[in-house]
Amino acid sequence: MPTPHDLGYRSLFAHPELVRELITDFTSFKLLDDVALSAFERVNPAYVSEHLSARQDDVVWRVRLGDEFLYVYILLECQSGVDRWMALRMQTYIGLLYQDLIKRHELSPGLLLPPVLPLVFYNGVPRWSASMELAGLLMQAPAELAAFQPSQRYVLIDQQRLDRTALEENASLLALLFRFELSVGPDVVYQVLPALKTWFAAAPQASLRRSVQVWINALLARGASERALLVVDSVEEGADMKGKLDTWAEEFEELGFQKGCAQGKAEGVAEGIAKGKAEGKAEGKAEGQVIALRGALKSLLRVRFGDVPERTAQRIEQATQAELEGWIGRSIDSPSLPALFGDDAAPA
Repeated sequence: MPTPHDLGYRSLFAHPELVRELITDFTSFKLLDDVALSAFERVNPAYVSEHLSARQDDVVWRVRLGDEFLYVYILLECQSGVDRWMALRMQTYIGLLYQDLIKRHELSPGLLLPPVLPLVFYNGVPRWSASMELAGLLMQAPAELAAFQPSQRYVLIDQQRLDRTALEENASLLALLFRFELSVGPDVVYQVLPALKTWFAAAPQASLRRSVQVWINALLARGASERALLVVDSVEEGADMKGKLDTWAEEFEELGFQKGCAQGKAEGVAEGIAKGKAEGKAEGKAEGQVIALRGALKSLLRVRFGDVPERTAQRIEQATQAELEGWIGRSIDSPSLPALFGDDAAPA
């Protein structure tokens, strides 16, 4: 099951401008620098084979380059560990993509398979140590068999080890969000939040603004300060921004910008923007994670659907961690609250 932060990044990379920024600003490839956003088309990555599960958590785009297409496969690794078998996973997923294209008769006139740019976006703390090509996972074959061994490579974007100076000099939205996640309290207060406020004031797309909110909610579920969520929600409301920003700055200076649930505690996690800030402390990692997920789900539902009905809120309060994770995953693509909760989503 994807983590809330996987879902937050999946929401961001549902927008072609952020996919293009990811490639042009954070890889060495320049072939998409001047490609119009209209050339990007999102692809459903839910490929199903007889023996493999559907791939629903990665992001796939098709980009028209002249008369041909390039496929961009983004595999999200928003977790603390390093997957030793990543090159093998990538080969499997691209194979499923190719099989799906053949099945749906979406090949070139010459019946050739299109090129794929395989990206792994990783934001874990440990340094990435897995082999970036499949050959590093294979035993050495006899010389006469070497030419017949499989080959697959991927491009790694290791968020934790991005050049901070280059990030600060980059004015793109994605760079700003990376700084939001990576920076410490004072930098968030005096640099990132004002820039985010300016972006919200000028952002033309409501859907992109909502996706940024979803991303902040997902960051909250990892243990970030609840103020991060309140900032984004209030920015969109457009109230007295200067006064609010000054207040948030003081709070951030006192509390810092916490990353992760330190020693298994989640303190003062947001219970939902609709009813304001809920205060509390959850002892123990499991309990703290449930509270964080509950708050993130309520806030995500409010961003997408408005106020949460009382019966729905009560059901969320009584839900297990597995139920909360399931609702968070489905809420990004769900068309309505009743589609998620049935009759419990109807107004009282």
